[in-house]
Amino acid sequence: MTSYSAPRRHGLAFAAALACCAALPLQAQPAAWPSKPVKLVVGYAAGGATDVIARLVAVKLGEQLGQPMLVDNRTGANSNVGAEYVARAPADGYTLYVYTIANTINASLYGKLGYDPVKDFEPIGLIAKIPNILVVNPSLPVKSVSDYVRFAKESKEGITFASSGSGSSIHLSGEMFKMQAKLNMLHVPYRGSAPAVTDLLGGQVQSMFDNTPSALPHVQGGRLRAIAITSARRSPLLPDVPTLAESGYPGFDVQSWFGLAAPAGTPRPVIDRLNAALGKVLAAPEVRQRLQDLAASPEAGTPEQMRSFAAAEIKRWREVVKESGAKAE
Repeated sequence: MTSYSAPRRHGLAFAAALACCAALPLQAQPAAWPSKPVKLVVGYAAGGATDVIARLVAVKLGEQLGQPMLVDNRTGANSNVGAEYVARAPADGYTLYVYTIANTINASLYGKLGYDPVKDFEPIGLIAKIPNILVVNPSLPVKSVSDYVRFAKESKEGITFASSGSGSSIHLSGEMFKMQAKLNMLHVPYRGSAPAVTDLLGGQVQSMFDNTPSALPHVQGGRLRAIAITSARRSPLLPDVPTLAESGYPGFDVQSWFGLAAPAGTPRPVIDRLNAALGKVLAAPEVRQRLQDLAASPEAGTPEQMRSFAAAEIKRWREVVKESGAKAE
């Protein structure tokens, strides 16, 4: 029978204790990101342009990351409810947000927000942009931007333009044009784009700077007349419709846009992986085609480019909100 000396027994016990301690840090280390589904928060209801684009990107990003990306619609206060939720979420890469033009407008439209549109988010990258179209009721004797300007100046009452609500990009597109053209234009706000378009079709209002996906079927069906598009370049879906820049208002470029963001403090490796995955998604032919069908153009870029773009948008819309007197509803 083999016997061990006390020192040797103590040495073996100490070695065993060291082995156990060495194993502990390995067990405590977190799994590689992502190790579970990722939540993508949308500040608008299902079915709208933001939601449709979010769901398209979510499916493809999930495939790139190897984990499902689940869309969570948190509506209210022109997307502020969803934005505030994400701003307060853990910065671990498992809660993301579809950051839009609305967030840069809200920075000056609302007197007080429950989040900071700049400091509380880590940009990942832009997703896409969608231009607006200046459309009129066909009964209006207006077939070009110059006709529109002339009609507004010659009419004692000016010209009415509908919007989906005060402070929306649809509203502020009109306000920006009003400022540049120095026109007598009367804003008629509605609660959503659908009722605004309904009254435009019925002749209760005369014009609207509507989102392209909403207006396009009516333009193609002859129920609305497209006068100009608000982007810097013409839309491939309406190649014969000039831009406002081409129509005598150089530099006019207003588009609804969508980006991907995370709570501030999200680790840079997570941001970089998401940005790389987003770039691959936006380069895929089937995604580009689907976005084009929605009148959207893919806008892949770096987190830094998105940060600079959003800052410029906040500055631009602050000036328009102040000049127009727009108020949150």
